[in-house]
Amino acid sequence: MQAEMQQVMRTIRWLQGYAILASIALVVLFVRNGVEEEDVLRARGLIIEDEVGRERILIGAPVPEAANRVRTDDARVREVWAPRFPEAYMDYYQDYSHDTNGMLILSEDGFDRLVVGDPTPDPNIGRRIAPATGMVINDTEGFERSGYGVLAVNGGYNVALGLDTDRIVEGLSLVLHDDGPHGILVGTPADGIFLGTAPAGHAWTGLEEEFQGLLARRDGEIVHQLNLAAGN
Repeated sequence: MQAEMQQVMRTIRWLQGYAILASIALVVLFVRNGVEEEDVLRARGLIIEDEVGRERILIGAPVPEAANRVRTDDARVREVWAPRFPEAYMDYYQDYSHDTNGMLILSEDGFDRLVVGDPTPDPNIGRRIAPATGMVINDTEGFERSGYGVLAVNGGYNVALGLDTDRIVEGLSLVLHDDGPHGILVGTPADGIFLGTAPAGHAWTGLEEEFQGLLARRDGEIVHQLNLAAGN
């Protein structure tokens, strides 16, 4: 657990550094050299292409459309993603949000690789529980592998850093929910280890009482529990 915590902290520092660099890059792109301080360059969007004309970086509010982007091309979505999921996938996909106000980096093949924005697009496997402001990092096929975001939920905020596995499920999460759990989750609530606190009756613990400690589950069953809040 100590090693996992150190890895989480290193990841947070990396994401913070990357966000700072991305912000600096945006300023450099939008400010003209050699003009007076009161002059401002205004634009609805910007597309950066590579040496062969492929759209690779989209900046805007929202980011402009790109012909090469897989997420907004139903034919390519049906070809590359739909076969991995149930037949109804394309019906659900129509309700996913693909827009963002910020910066989006595309791969050569048109897959979303990095997004810094407000809100970030939904994952290609389902809608978020609420719009998220933050950063998303995807693999070479456009599946989310890591993300850091702030979500407004039920009058409060959820702050989360997630690291996903190649099975498209949460592998490691650092969470802070205003009205819910605070802590580290390795795996999923039903099949993993949770270290932290949670209110009474929360689905992550399945316990009627308040929780503070370590809880391990396998296939939905509790196999180990150390609850300091309950005195055991």
